[in-house]
Amino acid sequence: MPKTLKYPFCKIDVYDDYVISYINEGVHLTPDKNKVLEDIAKDYFKNTPFVYITHRKHSYSVDPSIYLQTSKIKNLIGFAVVAEVLLSKGNAEVEKLFFNNKPFEIFSTMEEAKSWAKTILSND
Repeated sequence: MPKTLKYPFCKIDVYDDYVISYINEGVHLTPDKNKVLEDIAKDYFKNTPFVYITHRKHSYSVDPSIYLQTSKIKNLIGFAVVAEVLLSKGNAEVEKLFFNNKPFEIFSTMEEAKSWAKTILSND
């Protein structure tokens, strides 16, 4: 059973080795909001590797510079976007260019993303 964290701009479910975020409709994600992910990495995973999965159920925008900061989280070993809408997938392709030196993949279903997360965690 995940631990659910609620913030003004999102909900995040924390599992043993990955997190799933659900960003609220209309939010603009900026680097200052990324502090939440940094805190989760420290508080729930310490030095344990984990994967971040974002489920793009709603429409929101992302400042791509957020990924320069996110890629510096040492124990974050992968980033997955689950998007069913073509526009969301296209946006994620652009965002992927800003995520350095770690796997960043885009999936159509949550099951695919979780399976991928388990694969890269077992290879780490």
